[in-house]
Amino acid sequence: MKKVFHLLAISIVLISCKDKLAPVAKNALKPSVVTQPTPHDTDDPAIWIHPSEASKSLIIGTDKETGGGLYAYDLAGKIVNSFINMGRPNNVDIAYGLKIGDQKIDIAVTTEREKNRIRIFSLPDLKPIDNGGIEVFVGEKDRDPMGVALYTRPSDSTIFAIVGRKFGPNENYLWQYELSASENKNVSARLVREFGKFSGEKEIEAIAVDNELGFIYYSDEQVGIRKYIADPSKNNNSELAFFGQNDFKSDHEGIAIYKKSSTTGYILVSNQQKNTFVVYKREGSKNDSNLHQKIAEFPTSTIECDGADATSINLGGKFPKGMLVAMSNGMTFHFYDWRIIQNQIDIQQK
Repeated sequence: MKKVFHLLAISIVLISCKDKLAPVAKNALKPSVVTQPTPHDTDDPAIWIHPSEASKSLIIGTDKETGGGLYAYDLAGKIVNSFINMGRPNNVDIAYGLKIGDQKIDIAVTTEREKNRIRIFSLPDLKPIDNGGIEVFVGEKDRDPMGVALYTRPSDSTIFAIVGRKFGPNENYLWQYELSASENKNVSARLVREFGKFSGEKEIEAIAVDNELGFIYYSDEQVGIRKYIADPSKNNNSELAFFGQNDFKSDHEGIAIYKKSSTTGYILVSNQQKNTFVVYKREGSKNDSNLHQKIAEFPTSTIECDGADATSINLGGKFPKGMLVAMSNGMTFHFYDWRIIQNQIDIQQK
């Protein structure tokens, strides 16, 4: 009887857990490409555009458990490079043209939670250029970094890393670092700003930057999406917008920005427990650039999506209008042809 009771209890737990995971919808969009799996647990992708042949662009993704690392995928989803044995790399972002000596190189930056630091790699070779890593949130009680996004200031091409953490205060939750090259050609970081509200409900992981418009967006999970000015020299830490508060089943997660022009496009945010993406206008409303209202929502085949990225660059082949890349359970990333997403948005805006 005792054995039967235990089996029944286990069954109830399994059913309960299963119920928390929304099934993939019957009308879910199908990815054009599913990547090769990583050994542990994928979390966040970033798209690197090849400077001369867009079809040779790469997706850089994190495998976030202990011993994981960064993986580079070609547009067919094949793993073509990696840097592994890291201490829980969580999120990743990419910037172009960091000046190192007399050269300019593209970089990928990832957080390394177990080491309380960020790691910086040159692209496309995925080689570390940070002398072993740069500590963040020094002097703080809660330090383990999760989210990261890179901002390139248009006026002088200075690159900044905006870093979030697993736990933190209700104010100044994010820290912003200016990246530069040291004399030995390794990259260093200087803290220039502390800003950003936090509800305290869960955590802040997904961060995205709109370089052209100069804004930072981040997901305050289970509460909403917050918007701030990206340039620290503006001396403006006021919250510009707090939106999406009633549009999600539970967690607000990965943020991707699709740019139709220099000033228009979409902000896509993963509705994690519903397996959908919620869409907002990048430019805001007609009369208020900081009023972001839901204009569409579409189901995807990704499961429990944590991180996402998007581009409108013609990548050739299956992605002439660009793509949305989304993390999925199963240790993979899904590549979606933007044309099918745009069709969903257009239908819902009619």
